Amino acid sequence: MKKLKPLIVHAKWDDEAKVWVATSKDISGLVTEADSMDAMVRKLQVIIPELLDANGYPAGDGEVLFQINSELTAIAYRQAA
Repeated sequence: MKKLKPLIVHAKWDDEAKVWVATSKDISGLVTEADSMDAMVRKLQVIIPELLDANGYPAGDGEVLFQINSELTAIAYRQAA
């Protein structure tokens, strides 16, 4: 069985809009947003195959492996000594 190479999706938290924004260099035209990572995964499971078909990506066995690399910047506060 041939191991699939995952398509890379980058997700960045937009603190102003309070959503994850996903883009990809591997999947032409992919730009989408969701309010949680779980919702993003569900959305990508639908959108990625649609975009691959629309872009003429070579058909495989039906499975499309994708990897989400996320970026979130947060602030932690130290207690006064």
